[in-house]
Amino acid sequence: MKFITCLFVFTAVCFVVLAQDIIQSRPYPQNFFRYPLDLVPTTAGSFGELRSNHFHAGLDFKTNQSIGYPVHAVADGYVSRLKVQFGGFGNAVYITHPNGYTSVYGHLSKFAPGLAKMIRDTQYKYQNFEVDINLLPSQMPVCKDEVFAWSGNAGASAGPHLHFELRDTKTEETVNAQLFGLTIRDKVPPVISALYIYHLNGEPFSEHTAKDFHKVAGANGNYHLLPAAIPVLSGQIGFGISAYDMNSTSMNHNGVYSIQLSVDDNPVYTFCVERFAFNQTHAINAIIDYPDFLKTGREIQKNFILPGNKITVFPQSINRGLVNFNDDDTHTISYVVKDVAGNTSTLKFKVNSSSKPPASQPKPDGTLFKYDKRDEFTAPGIKVVVQPGNLYDDLNFIYSTSPKRPGAYSIVHHVHNRYTPIHDSYELSIKPDVPLGNYANKAVIVSIGGASEGGDYQDGYIKTNARNFGDFEIRVDTVPPKVLPLNIHDGANLAGVKLVHFKISDNLSGIKTYNCKIDGHWVLTEWDYKTRLLNCTVDENLIPGKHDLELTVGDNKNNLTTYTANFYK
Repeated sequence: MKFITCLFVFTAVCFVVLAQDIIQSRPYPQNFFRYPLDLVPTTAGSFGELRSNHFHAGLDFKTNQSIGYPVHAVADGYVSRLKVQFGGFGNAVYITHPNGYTSVYGHLSKFAPGLAKMIRDTQYKYQNFEVDINLLPSQMPVCKDEVFAWSGNAGASAGPHLHFELRDTKTEETVNAQLFGLTIRDKVPPVISALYIYHLNGEPFSEHTAKDFHKVAGANGNYHLLPAAIPVLSGQIGFGISAYDMNSTSMNHNGVYSIQLSVDDNPVYTFCVERFAFNQTHAINAIIDYPDFLKTGREIQKNFILPGNKITVFPQSINRGLVNFNDDDTHTISYVVKDVAGNTSTLKFKVNSSSKPPASQPKPDGTLFKYDKRDEFTAPGIKVVVQPGNLYDDLNFIYSTSPKRPGAYSIVHHVHNRYTPIHDSYELSIKPDVPLGNYANKAVIVSIGGASEGGDYQDGYIKTNARNFGDFEIRVDTVPPKVLPLNIHDGANLAGVKLVHFKISDNLSGIKTYNCKIDGHWVLTEWDYKTRLLNCTVDENLIPGKHDLELTVGDNKNNLTTYTANFYK
């Protein structure tokens, strides 16, 4: 194992350990930013913790399970962006500060009057609820402590809280806010619950990679394997652990800040969620054991780096964290896991290395896809193109078909399987096996689970950019969306009513547009992410008397439903 020591001397300069005994690449301004809320800071989510298809990009400050707490500017600056969207942050404000950082506030319930007017004017100008407004430094300056919004539960939020981020203004990388001194009281070390040993032996990682599971026991930061047996390892090995963190203010299970894996006291792999770019965040699926997550829901962090994974959360590694066991010695494997407060947990155990080569495995069938090349697969009725950067490792691509199902316009194409993650998307083209006729512009590629992947008719194929491998067929969408009025009917009295509610849904391609008019004039309409209610605004200044409402809802294949009603106010 001497090669590890030599390489470590070279790679150790990639990061520094600062006074608080945590890994980070650079210092950050201290005592510049205040907390965004006046509440005692406690969080439901930590920076960089594992979420579905992404790393969490900020701190989720708890708000006592309520909305409406004043949100303060954390420093002097100017509002540089206002965003209102169906999901995501819902309502968000971005404030750019003179020290090179931008603060972000998400899931807000309402804005200060000046911001609210700018948003509403823009919505009516473009006749769209969703707006994304970029502002000049002179338009909306703010002072530290100024209240510019109130906390809420808008967008893709699981409960009332304030999502808060600090971003590098120039690079737009998001940075761990606790590194700026916005700390959360924390005396609790991380918990290590399991160890996994992967037998790779030079093959790409996949759902077929053999792995051993070992229970881990311990407390107060000291952990050991159960039972206390010594694993015997041979060939190329990767390690992985399951771990989580808590702080002193909350029982929520959060992500850990750093993981360092060493062999005979020589670090071979370091993971640290100091900062990352948003175009890298899907790489979480390369860091976790993605096949195991889909099968069991377990979040195992692999402590080796797949060759196509470019996210900047690995300040140090040797041979991408893979270790070759090819002698007949006993070696010490050790983990140091920390939270951002510096609380530390360790796991240390022995392994026996064997010089006996591991048993060879049969080569899998399929077409070899290279993670760093343009990969193309064609067969009768299908084309698959994967551009470089969308696979994290080489792949033995498997393809097969099944007979056409009732109502489909193609056979079923089994495009590899769902256990290999795609970083962004790949080109999927399927040829109809039944003439589409006048339905060509209504055809979509659909997964066997029923989810539409979209698609357009091009050169005899339905072509789309798919985000996952899986089982697909062509279907057509000729059914318009359903519109169910909830508090309006023809002749209804809406005196005192501020919002008209509808339930809308679509059978296949999904809702794309909605447009509500009262007396021929466009009115602000919001499709709420959580309730799935469509809410049309009734202007409080509408004169008394009879009025006409018209709501038109369209899907992604331009099927339209129009609902009309007269009402009185």
